[in-house]
Amino acid sequence: MKLVSILMIVFLAVACAQPKTENPAYPIKAVNLRQVKITDNFWLPKIKTIQQTTIAYAIDKCSTEGRMDNFLIAGGKMEGKTRGQMPFDDTDLYKIIEGASYSLISNPDPELETLVDSLIAIIAIGQEKDGYLTTYKTIDSTYAPASWCPAGGRWQNLACSHELYNSGHMFEAAAAHYAATGKTSFLNIATRNADLLCQVFGPGEKQNHMVPGHQIVETGLIKLYQSTGEKKYLALAKHFLDSRGDSTTHQLYGPYNQDHVPVIQQDEVVGHAVRAVYMYAGMTDIAALYNDSLYLNAVNALWENMVTKKIYLTGGIGARHDGEAFGENYELPNLTAYSETCAAIGSVYWNQRLFLLTGDVKYLDVLERTLYNGVIPGISLNGEGFFYPNPLEADGNYKFNQGACTRSSWFDCSCCPTNLIRFIPSMPNLIYATKGNELFVNLYLSNEADIALGKSQVHVTQTTNYPWEGKVQIKIEPEKKTEFTLKLRIPGWVRNEVLPGNLYSYVEQEKATLQLSLNGKAEVVESTDGFITINRVWEKGDVIAMDFPMEVKTVMANEKVENLKGSVAFEYGPLVYCAEEADNQNVEFKMSSESHATVSYHPDLLGGINELTTDNQLTLIPYYSWSNRGVGRMKVWLDEE
Repeated sequence: MKLVSILMIVFLAVACAQPKTENPAYPIKAVNLRQVKITDNFWLPKIKTIQQTTIAYAIDKCSTEGRMDNFLIAGGKMEGKTRGQMPFDDTDLYKIIEGASYSLISNPDPELETLVDSLIAIIAIGQEKDGYLTTYKTIDSTYAPASWCPAGGRWQNLACSHELYNSGHMFEAAAAHYAATGKTSFLNIATRNADLLCQVFGPGEKQNHMVPGHQIVETGLIKLYQSTGEKKYLALAKHFLDSRGDSTTHQLYGPYNQDHVPVIQQDEVVGHAVRAVYMYAGMTDIAALYNDSLYLNAVNALWENMVTKKIYLTGGIGARHDGEAFGENYELPNLTAYSETCAAIGSVYWNQRLFLLTGDVKYLDVLERTLYNGVIPGISLNGEGFFYPNPLEADGNYKFNQGACTRSSWFDCSCCPTNLIRFIPSMPNLIYATKGNELFVNLYLSNEADIALGKSQVHVTQTTNYPWEGKVQIKIEPEKKTEFTLKLRIPGWVRNEVLPGNLYSYVEQEKATLQLSLNGKAEVVESTDGFITINRVWEKGDVIAMDFPMEVKTVMANEKVENLKGSVAFEYGPLVYCAEEADNQNVEFKMSSESHATVSYHPDLLGGINELTTDNQLTLIPYYSWSNRGVGRMKVWLDEE
């Protein structure tokens, strides 16, 4: 048999490869935000800010900077040259549509839906007949939108061209829009583009063997597979990952792009942090969907390295401005920390997948810490200011935020603002999960949810003032008496664990008692896996009340983190705190590890916060809320007196 024929047979086998499980899905299912109504005083205002302010604000910015024009010019409806400075400018519209789609699920809005339809119509104009869609290349293949990426035709310079990155965000947005509205307008655009990718890339002799320079097309393809059932999309996602680090298929990009060794051999998180966690999320998808132990072993090793050696107290990742990259083990500077907002979002996506695959509480601990302290600092309280990096110290002079000392109204590279738009409205997807007759409560915030559990329907009402207070009430109302297992997560900070591993630890080792009652009767709390597990026949009116002991905790870092020796940080509940100049103009930012702090709630300060006041009259505020009152000094880690 000729070599070409053999290669074609292999290609067809890979393109149609079946996952090894009969039910190709994660064993634990996230409860979709369609089933969850947020009523929370902390999270609902943040979601509404995106819905009512930030989406419109971003669309206006995109219009001003020519994002829509590029699609119209590419489609011949306008004359002109490419507008914008980045090869991935197209993705800003995709991410806005994704966030708007999640908003339409939780908050139906005919006007917003019409606006989204019009954006999709504009995108369709820019798509070429064969499905190709990257506007700056269609407009002028000799144009280089950024100094760091040379011009070239289709699929040239894939290390930097972002053509596949553009496709990945489009696929994710199209899947979200289809799920939200049932409309196929955007899905059709996405599948035409994905079909083209399947024709161009793959293991065949005539195929393009390069891999994406910036990962996300892998998870995008998998979401298209889950939306359409088209197996070739899943196979191509796996092909891209299988080919990474394989010098027999292409010239390697190197560690910056995580293209230095095959992915199943990688055991240290390196390079551009956003690219990395997007890739690790895709690898986790493959581990789950193909029941692939080699992929699972790799993501376990990578996660272990990140969480025990390369993560900030806030959950942020990425130590270096140079390359927006991870540093060496234990390299965690404060003033020059990069800790990109997009990387924190990617970490949440990855950690949720790992939990859905394993059920291990440690992934939820990292997720919660990152959510409260790594993601939401990226956006101002008014929804119109943004952090790209998120340092743990500011001196009021160093312009860490793309040329600014505080949040910026926008960026030439606007990935972080639009990533926040797509992420925050999807946040309710993280609260609950199910596995057979088990119901997991992973996050605590006020909401009502209708959850399918086996053949039964269960209405859950959660009432709490978390993260300001530790009291949580959960009312269970099954449609009929039903036996199932409720698994209530005990947050890591309640279990006296800052993060899994020994990178950080609490100075105070005593453990306060977690209290729990069922229908008013106190119950003994037992846990071996980080969850309170209650198995019983539930009926309408059953109420669980929990009281997580909240106290100010002092944190110290592993002595291997050289720059944190002799420093302490403070936490209250799931929140990391910092000292900001606005509250401490005449007070030195220093603290003793033996100092104590009192807690007071201020409803009119920074949207309503718990404020800490220390023995030496230092005022501390939640880290996420800093830099909403102008430029000034800030510190998370305080030098000991």
